[in-house]
Amino acid sequence: MLMYMGLEHHIIIIGGGLAGLTSAIHLAREGMPVSLIEKNTYPRHKVCGEYISNEILPYLQWLDADPAVLAPADISRLLLSAANGKTISATLPLGGFGISRYTLDHFLLGKALAAGVQLITDTVTDVEYRDDRCVVKMKTHAPLTGTIALGAFGKRSTLDQRLSRAFLRKPAPWLAVKGHYEGAFPDGLVALHNFPGGYCGVSKTETGALNICYLVQMDSFRRYGDIDRHREEVLYRNHHLKTIFNNSRPLFDQPLAISQISFGQKTKVEQHMLMTGDTAGLIHPLCGNGMAMAIHSARIAATVVLRYCHDAGYDRQRMETEYTREWEKAFSYRMKMGRLLNNLFLKDRLSTWLVQQMASVPAILPFIIRQTHGKYLAI
Repeated sequence: MLMYMGLEHHIIIIGGGLAGLTSAIHLAREGMPVSLIEKNTYPRHKVCGEYISNEILPYLQWLDADPAVLAPADISRLLLSAANGKTISATLPLGGFGISRYTLDHFLLGKALAAGVQLITDTVTDVEYRDDRCVVKMKTHAPLTGTIALGAFGKRSTLDQRLSRAFLRKPAPWLAVKGHYEGAFPDGLVALHNFPGGYCGVSKTETGALNICYLVQMDSFRRYGDIDRHREEVLYRNHHLKTIFNNSRPLFDQPLAISQISFGQKTKVEQHMLMTGDTAGLIHPLCGNGMAMAIHSARIAATVVLRYCHDAGYDRQRMETEYTREWEKAFSYRMKMGRLLNNLFLKDRLSTWLVQQMASVPAILPFIIRQTHGKYLAI
């Protein structure tokens, strides 16, 4: 164990998704003792768009976690359609790749274990801060005490309720549905198709399967009662989606779905716990960049944690302030653009008009893409 100022350093990460695994690898490779607590077993599918911008590739390569060994689908173009089916396409400035969370999370877990991370399969019930230490309580294991806790437990958790996080008091009127399908789809393409009350992303994964993931307002969904009927009555109004679904075979017995998704602002530090990934804030899938942002946020967290553990003049308050500042610097503008674009594209007539305008001025769509994506992460 690394000793500093009389304390035995131990970093506890709650949640084993992209942010949790990436920060665990980073910290462990730098010699920090890390425990990662994840309630589910690996591998497993998750509701996710499964497209990642290439902006985070230099960082993953630096971590010796280059996803190229997984043969992800190369993605270089975006196709955008309005609810009436009108389309526009553009080249993605940095490009990206398509890979399932089933494969990627399991791959990163292997890297974390090889780096010395301790994996604990359990559910966290509470986190307390006392005597300058974080105490993490679990259902079946004895409590863990650590120097710092990182929150990486996803979009919405019972732990959020335990921490009385403010975003829970605001409406969360979204439902997300995801499935993998076998069907024809152009190589190198990620498509984003709007429909009344939501939008749907389609891209290939490393297996060649199509990942189809869509977000819909609950008010729209409730009128129809179930996923199949809603898809046929609402999504199929966009003829591109009707064609894709009618010519594809589902690979899951049932699609995955999660509800009560919030895109409201979230605090970046709660009870001295640094929040990462979706736990710190969720960008609308319309922007197609949530996975890259989760990995980037993990890097920011790991960087400030390492400085805190090695620099006696860098106290906890400075660490938390810098983490919040760097998170806002990296993502706040993207989040604002995501909310703006979401509000625009949910209005059918306005989204149709926007697509027509972008078709007449082709430079507009690449400009919008750049506003919701970052640059290559410098190492």
